[in-house]
Amino acid sequence: MSLDPQVQEFLVQFDRHRLPPLSSLEPVEARELAAKLRGKPLKPLAVFRVENRPVPGADGDIPVRIYTPKSSAPLPVLVYFHGGGWVLGDLDAADPICRSLANGAECVVVSADYRLAPEHRFPAAVEDACAATRWVAQNAAALGGDPERIAVGGDSAGGNLAAAVALMARDRGSPHLAYQLLVYPVTQYGFDTESYRQYERGYGLSKEEMVWFWDRYLSRAAEGQNPYASPLLAGSLNHLPPALIVTAECDVLRDEAEAYAARLQEAGVPVRLWRYDGMIHNFIGLAPVVDRGKQALAEIAAQLRSDLGVRC
Repeated sequence: MSLDPQVQEFLVQFDRHRLPPLSSLEPVEARELAAKLRGKPLKPLAVFRVENRPVPGADGDIPVRIYTPKSSAPLPVLVYFHGGGWVLGDLDAADPICRSLANGAECVVVSADYRLAPEHRFPAAVEDACAATRWVAQNAAALGGDPERIAVGGDSAGGNLAAAVALMARDRGSPHLAYQLLVYPVTQYGFDTESYRQYERGYGLSKEEMVWFWDRYLSRAAEGQNPYASPLLAGSLNHLPPALIVTAECDVLRDEAEAYAARLQEAGVPVRLWRYDGMIHNFIGLAPVVDRGKQALAEIAAQLRSDLGVRC
């Protein structure tokens, strides 16, 4: 399958920026560059109510942004974690996706920030993600949400955190989660899959960049064997919530995400696996310029609305 023409055009235009390789930058420089490239949407999608607030974490407050669509009924709640390789990203980076999901899925979306590496290495991000999810579960009714319909989700490193939170919630006995949305998630510390070989460079996210991210996330390589860092390596995936896993064909992370879907299925967990052909990593984030990204976001929202539309 060849690249989608709009994706191809995006990559051509992106290459014209002649940006320095990520591996040559300090994390602060990389964050500043990412924010500059992202810019600000001219007109954010309107959501009935959007609120910023801090919630308590294990090591200080965690910033969250709560998106509430117009509805009088208790709604499902999606706790969402942004991508960025555990090093980049913030609430603003996830804002367009969260707005679309809140409206399209008719659910409260709580976008949760987390401490970034390398200033705060594994498992700081996982613990923050779990603390934010626990707070949402305890306060769901006050948010207009249904405590029996709480989902976790995220893209890329955020998908990794969502999967880790689902594992951690199962292992700790709470909170009860009804669903997990994993969009091109990182699921293992390793770089030897076929998709890594096929799409090592020239397709957006590169192998070199993933090595850079992992090196900053982990204090030592041995931590990569921890299932809360590499969910694919968990001894058991039994008793986890149903999952929707979205992958892109031309993405180094494709095979590990699809392997996670297969392992969940083997464990008896209901799984939907959607692969989008001709797409690259972060194609949903490219929705303003890639039609298939916009379509995928609408399809994900519709599936969430369907799967979470009844009490679990």
